[in-house]
Amino acid sequence: MITLRGLTKRFGATVAVDVLTVDVAPGRVTGFLGPNGAGKSTTMRMILGLDRPTAGQALVGGRAYRELRRPLREVGALLDARAIHPARSGRAHLRAMARSNGIPAGRVDEVLDIVGLDARAAAKPGRTLSLGMGQRLGIAGALLGDPPVLMFDEPVNGLDPDGVRWVRQLTRTLADEGRTVFVSSHLMSEMQLTADQLVVIGRGRLLADAPVAEVIAGSGVAVRVRGPHPDGLATLAAHLTAAGATVEPAGPDELTVTGTTADRVGDLAHELGVRLHELSAHSASLEQAFMELTADSVEYAGGPTGGGTR
Repeated sequence: MITLRGLTKRFGATVAVDVLTVDVAPGRVTGFLGPNGAGKSTTMRMILGLDRPTAGQALVGGRAYRELRRPLREVGALLDARAIHPARSGRAHLRAMARSNGIPAGRVDEVLDIVGLDARAAAKPGRTLSLGMGQRLGIAGALLGDPPVLMFDEPVNGLDPDGVRWVRQLTRTLADEGRTVFVSSHLMSEMQLTADQLVVIGRGRLLADAPVAEVIAGSGVAVRVRGPHPDGLATLAAHLTAAGATVEPAGPDELTVTGTTADRVGDLAHELGVRLHELSAHSASLEQAFMELTADSVEYAGGPTGGGTR
């Protein structure tokens, strides 16, 4: 269990994390989401004792990280895949970690096998490792002490599709074993497939702490309407708007409608004599729900694409 209570971090006048209170429970994958600059990395660093909170607490298993006698046996973390001496091999890196925490040397080979790094890859110095290999080595380090709590910051960076699927399966397996798994990522599609629970923050503040399905459901359902007659669709759109729905053109023969149901759209089209070729409901994606949740928390918003000045 990871417990955050009123966790706050200020850097001068900047509030990076703002009174964050969250329980990250065992037995499930908890996704940690937020725009760039939202405070995710700072939060993880405070959990691991790398940054001191300005106020509040960050506890692992009911204790602060600095109180853990052999921390790798309590919590494993991947925050920076490049955090390895450039001249030291991956195997030597893991052996040093194991020795410092009283972990048997044989465990090094076990975790290298788990993450798919063979003897040749494990013998390479850190400066020669690809980003993907570095990610796998970092995950091996997190698993080294067989801890009940695991934290991964962007674990699929640099991995190919097979590696991404492997990380998904690994995190699910770890959670199914009853461990606490806390994963930060910008890949919404991957979080939608992997996570059970989501913690979403923006500008350091908690925006959502709920199951994935609940977060997505909060974004509603979009109804796709397609028909052969633009004038008929325009009439339908006007009546839907008057009834309180939101209608957006998606092309000359297509509308996207939110704020109502497909049944109501179909009934209204029938009453108006508007011919339709398609009427279908589509649940929102996690990406859409995330964008709506964090719309007021984006630090750097891009402008319209195309037609830029030279």
